[in-house]
Amino acid sequence: MSDGEVRVVRDGGVATILFDRPQARNAMTWRMYEGLAAACAQLSGDDTVRVTVLRGVGGKAFIAGTDIAQFREFTKPEDGVAYEEKMEVYLAALEAMPMPTLAVVEGWAIGGGLAIAACCDLRIATPGTKFGVPIARTLGNCLSVSNYARLVASLGPSRTKQMMLLAENVPAEDALAAGFLMEIAEPHALDARVAAICERLLGNAPVTMRVTKEAIRRLQHVGIPNGDDLVRAAYGSDDFHEGVDAFVAKRPPQWKGR
Repeated sequence: MSDGEVRVVRDGGVATILFDRPQARNAMTWRMYEGLAAACAQLSGDDTVRVTVLRGVGGKAFIAGTDIAQFREFTKPEDGVAYEEKMEVYLAALEAMPMPTLAVVEGWAIGGGLAIAACCDLRIATPGTKFGVPIARTLGNCLSVSNYARLVASLGPSRTKQMMLLAENVPAEDALAAGFLMEIAEPHALDARVAAICERLLGNAPVTMRVTKEAIRRLQHVGIPNGDDLVRAAYGSDDFHEGVDAFVAKRPPQWKGR
């Protein structure tokens, strides 16, 4: 299966970052994460880009997580710490982009896909879209503390706990009620709504939007504790290796709690 790619398309002051691996529901590979980092660096340094849109190719999924087969290379707890630190570099770069970012979510936004959507400023989705991190049911790993903080800020602690502990996917309607989504648009109207939102953003003061984004980002990240011990506990567990093996083999995992 292809490693996929991340492409940038320009239309005047609007840049669109496309996650292009539709045969795997745009599940992210290391190459794609590096492509996202390159796209963020390129666009952040371009004053002519006033809005950035993020979208999955194919219309079936935004991003269906990280390619799980890559986790089979992990042999020790520090591999998990290194992975989460590397992920945070990618996500923080997206979160710190100076222009407004809009995630257009069709279908699945799971795991890393939800994390990427949570780093965007605005989110719009189609009916039937699902958001989730079902790792308590599938892999037995965990998120970084920064990613937990993003989800709590976006969904609230109770809904985040429900989603994570029950390994439930949140439907678009619940995400809208929680304030995570700005609206739900029917597929036939989605492109027009995205264009209208971008047009509105293009007409607003860039400096005001930039400093507002940065102020809110600083507020969200102040006082976030170090969570490497939690990451080591999850990625170093027997359950994590069992979860990965079971996922790749397409069988139910047998959890042992250690």
